[in-house]
Amino acid sequence: MTDKVKELTMEERQMLNKLFWRSHLVFVSFNMVKMEANGFTLTMSPVIEKVYKDNPEERIKAYKRHQNFFNTHAVPFSFIAGISAAMEKQKAETGKIDGKTIESVKTALMGPTAGMFDSIFFNLIRIVAAGIGIGLASQGNWIGVLIFILLYGVLQSVAKRYLVFAGYKLGGNFIEQIYESGLIKPLTKASSILAIIMVGAMTAQMVNVPLDWTLTVGEASVSVNEVLDQIFPGLLSVVLMYILVKLIYKGIRPTYLVIGIIVLSLLLAALGLF
Repeated sequence: MTDKVKELTMEERQMLNKLFWRSHLVFVSFNMVKMEANGFTLTMSPVIEKVYKDNPEERIKAYKRHQNFFNTHAVPFSFIAGISAAMEKQKAETGKIDGKTIESVKTALMGPTAGMFDSIFFNLIRIVAAGIGIGLASQGNWIGVLIFILLYGVLQSVAKRYLVFAGYKLGGNFIEQIYESGLIKPLTKASSILAIIMVGAMTAQMVNVPLDWTLTVGEASVSVNEVLDQIFPGLLSVVLMYILVKLIYKGIRPTYLVIGIIVLSLLLAALGLF
């Protein structure tokens, strides 16, 4: 197989450079509903405008696609953007790949990349850089600040540039290979399953319904939350997520749901149930 994807054209390099610079806006308009979705959409906009310039309908679908919930570490953010760029290009040029596959691959990569790069940058490099910087700064040496910025800040930017190109090359080669091997359908299904698993794991970790309801019968008392957890751990969290998703599908804005949860939580806390 010819390795044509690795031989990037000047136009592709310019496009990826735009992705790199825009990837620094990862936290722009960050919110607890979609987290980094706005930053990711802004990062992907040069690709979307380029590959769908003659297809307004697909361009709108692509923007909506990348406005879905997204969250990972700031460094692999550019790697996933590079892969998504390659997939969007393939979709526009060949039509063999669909939007659902792009979404599934993005979602499947969020968790693993976040965990890996949190450990590398936040738990390792940040600590080492801070240790060196603080040691020098405590002696009145301003170079300590510069060293921290270089080791922790600039190093992230260097990694982001490498990863956006690596993601684009990997994505293009990978897609070409799986089409030639006939594995596209199993891959799409596997990505969808992994994406669902990741969303389920995030629900279990991030959603908590702190029910504090105790039933008293005579001298015996029973915690409703403990009984429910024995039947199905995290049942209330799953039920809450199911209700919220159904309401979103019915067209209710997430902002209204967040406000509703806050109001309901305050009322239940006042009643002693939370």
